[in-house]
Amino acid sequence: MQESHLAHMLRQRADQYGQREVFRFKDKETYQSVSWTEFKDKAEAVSEFLLTQGMDVGDNVGIFSHNCPEWTISDLGILSIRSVVIPFYSTASYTQLDYIINETEMQVLFVGDQPQLELAIKALDQTESLKRVVTFFASSSDDKRVISFQDIVDNKYEEALNDTFNARLGQATKDDLATIIYTSGTTGEPKGVMLDHTNFMASFRAHTQRLKLGEDDVSMCFLPLSHVFERTWTFFLMYCGGVNVYNANPRAIMDELPLVKPTVMCAVPRFFEKIQEGIQRTAAGWPRAQKAIFDWAHAVGMKYIDYQKDAVKAPLQLRIQKGIADRLVMRKALSIFGGNIRYMPCAGSAMSTSLLRYFHAMGLFVNYGYGASETTATVSCLRTDTYDFDYTGSIMPEVEVKISDEKMILVKGATVFKGYYKKPEETAKVLIDGWYHTGDQGSIPKPGALWMTERIKDIIKTSTGKYISPQKIELLLSQSELIEQLCVIGDNRKYLSALIVPVFSVLKKEVEKQGSITDDQKALVQHELAVSCLQQSIDALQAHLPPHEHIVKFTLLDEPFSIDNAMLTNTLKVRRKQVNVEYADVIAEMY
Repeated sequence: MQESHLAHMLRQRADQYGQREVFRFKDKETYQSVSWTEFKDKAEAVSEFLLTQGMDVGDNVGIFSHNCPEWTISDLGILSIRSVVIPFYSTASYTQLDYIINETEMQVLFVGDQPQLELAIKALDQTESLKRVVTFFASSSDDKRVISFQDIVDNKYEEALNDTFNARLGQATKDDLATIIYTSGTTGEPKGVMLDHTNFMASFRAHTQRLKLGEDDVSMCFLPLSHVFERTWTFFLMYCGGVNVYNANPRAIMDELPLVKPTVMCAVPRFFEKIQEGIQRTAAGWPRAQKAIFDWAHAVGMKYIDYQKDAVKAPLQLRIQKGIADRLVMRKALSIFGGNIRYMPCAGSAMSTSLLRYFHAMGLFVNYGYGASETTATVSCLRTDTYDFDYTGSIMPEVEVKISDEKMILVKGATVFKGYYKKPEETAKVLIDGWYHTGDQGSIPKPGALWMTERIKDIIKTSTGKYISPQKIELLLSQSELIEQLCVIGDNRKYLSALIVPVFSVLKKEVEKQGSITDDQKALVQHELAVSCLQQSIDALQAHLPPHEHIVKFTLLDEPFSIDNAMLTNTLKVRRKQVNVEYADVIAEMY
């Protein structure tokens, strides 16, 4: 059977690997395994259940859960009957749930825990199409429209269903629609990105030419499976025969890494920012001699990577110093990732060159790249032989990229999506002659390289006519140890301002050094000494910028931007439009 469909891929790997481990998950305090055979059998049980519900080719089925093996088992069970998977973020609100269920005319929804089940039952009552809900972990419900996942896999379905299932699977083609991924978006209503099996298979072919991933690799499933990045990576692990370990609680990730000892793991830039901040805070409390050794080792690493990135052999003395630095410091430092990590794909938002160099100097290969849901994730990423820290990686094999006259990145190839679900006008705006118009500004600084610089919609034009990249300034100022989050403001205004969420623990210490004590965050952000500390830090960082790019005024916020307060997307990007609306009065005061 030709491997052009994810369901065919599952069966070929299951035949190849049998009882070999494919998934690992934490059950209370210990990790348990799922074999390839068990994976296939449970996925087929899901398929047969869906057939009893009358699911047809092209019907839409939802998954609304945190990361777990059941998520992927259900995913493949849905795909195996040629139905379409609609993922929801585990933090989705009822409004988001209602919108997507209604637009996709969804009849069946798989959910994870009790809060998700409660929203699903509300949808059963209030939406026209939804008829059945399957729960992975929620307590049993008296509602007869709800069935547990365990009951599905324990059920012995009629023999006739096997024939129906095999016939459906045998007719599966690469052109089958696989999934509709709703982009969280920073503006406007959500749009459903349609990806077929051709998109995924083309992505796997491209990645095998760029990344080394095999049967011995163990990955930590950390980012939400509802996002194209982690989901495509999960499929790619299956394609390569690796093991996926599901992390249900992202907040506990640093506790789990030493237990799992992954060799690879996807992450977003914010993950590395938080770790760097933690390392720097810890190092600040070390004895002077210990900190001096760490600083020396890191400085050696910074020199070494300038040779390594060009595949040039470093001078003998530097190689000796690097070996000593690794033994004394860096191997211990990298143990926070479990000790076995080979590389970490990273995308989702901009990452500063300084942060990227910081971890490469430690000996961690952060494979930074650029992509979108509409391009089945990766458009570019760092090569592993030669690379440049100043760019957003090298363009992937089998992917074409060009830059429009407006400096927009355009992408063409088999990984480009088929359009937005039920939105032909929106599709026509971005898919022109096979080229996807990303809405991102960038350049091709040298053949094969890509540099993504800014979302075009985010570019600020001041009232004096100056065009400014807020992302550039935010990346610069985020280097301050006092700044946790920030959003630069200034569109149609005479100067730039910023809303800043400080690192409260660090700011509190700085204020206490000057003789003032407060434990209240609201009082802290209004404290004259706190504002003065931030001003000094900002002035130092922006000193080299032209005057029109300087932050003239700022306001400290006592509440972080988060998914819960709708200031962040599910991929942790700031919703600029929402921030401008929510903090309109605060912004007005700065002008």
